[in-house]
Amino acid sequence: MEERKKTNHRGHSLILENREKLSISGVEHVNSFNSELIVVETIDGVLTLKGEDLDVSKLSLDDGNASIQGRIYSMIYSDRSSLGTKGSGLLSKMFK
Repeated sequence: MEERKKTNHRGHSLILENREKLSISGVEHVNSFNSELIVVETIDGVLTLKGEDLDVSKLSLDDGNASIQGRIYSMIYSDRSSLGTKGSGLLSKMFK
């Protein structure tokens, strides 16, 4: 089964339509989400989405695909290693 995941997660892409519909491939895990913030681990790093009325309308970790709808204001990548560093994680940045 581990071999299958490697095959499905070779590529990573984002397709954004009218800032309201985002299709993502190469998704490994969704760390958190609410209507204003979604944090997704991809094969190329952690993707943080900020917006309004955000909704994960489709998620398939087996295929590595996700679809997100809502008004998207920003998309920011960060390295996985920065999530584990004290003082530089997502929560510390939110509460500065």
